[in-house]
Amino acid sequence: MTLAANSPVPPVRPGAVLRFLHRNEAWRGYLLILPALGLMLVAILFPLGSTLMMSTWSLSGYEIARTPSLDNYAAMLGHPMYGVLIGRSLEVALVATAVTVALCYPMAYYVAFHVHRHKALWLMLMTLPFWTSYLLRVFAWKVVLGYEGVLNTALVGLGVVETPVAALLYSQTAVTVVLAHSWAAFAVLPIYVSLEKIDRTYLEAAADLGDGPWRRFWRITFPLSLPGVVAAFFLMFVPTVGDYITPAMVGGPDGMMVGNLIQAMFGPMNNWPAGAALSVVLMVTIALAGLAFLIVGRLVRRV
Repeated sequence: MTLAANSPVPPVRPGAVLRFLHRNEAWRGYLLILPALGLMLVAILFPLGSTLMMSTWSLSGYEIARTPSLDNYAAMLGHPMYGVLIGRSLEVALVATAVTVALCYPMAYYVAFHVHRHKALWLMLMTLPFWTSYLLRVFAWKVVLGYEGVLNTALVGLGVVETPVAALLYSQTAVTVVLAHSWAAFAVLPIYVSLEKIDRTYLEAAADLGDGPWRRFWRITFPLSLPGVVAAFFLMFVPTVGDYITPAMVGGPDGMMVGNLIQAMFGPMNNWPAGAALSVVLMVTIALAGLAFLIVGRLVRRV
């Protein structure tokens, strides 16, 4: 039986739609995340689109020419300074992230597997130094690493060195150390969550089959905690690549990173199109680096 071509289409009743959404669990989930997802899309796509559009403009004297062109990108490809700064930023961020994850993993492992009471208190104590302002923590490191700071005073007092070491502060090493400390809380918490979710019966079964502690760790614990390690890597690596406060305060000329140049372009240099182009290049570089890390992580899990 078929409907005639001119037969009216039955109206859609709101009650039927609500009953359908109530019965369909997937659509209920979509409705729950729709407001936050829409806000995130607007908050991400609008600034990103504005930055992309601005990167095609150019600075003519004191005025911005809004004629689309790729002159800013061509200038970056032709000047080695941009490549040096991006490479240094990637190196500092990668070293700081690797050191932080390596140091935070044992802390998270101990709390997850060996602390059976007051775990919340342990987590609070681990994150307690990060309750203060980011700037205060950087200033504290200047006091520690300064020419007459705590570390140099201790080294001279112990007779390790005769005169204070000036290279402790205003160097690439100082930037790496301060970044590793400043973002440690963002690394330890995802690792702890992934370790806490591991089913302990897997470890008990491996022990019954004769696996020792190290073998159980490398065959069960570490592979199952890799999602937390990956999350910790991204939570720390992405913001540290573009950080400009720490290099400006403890880096000096040798510790300058690409974030400092972007900040200068949007600030004193007043060259917003070039700053936008450099920001786009940095975002693409971070995306490629993150993709490479994901590929390596999947290969490691397969092995």
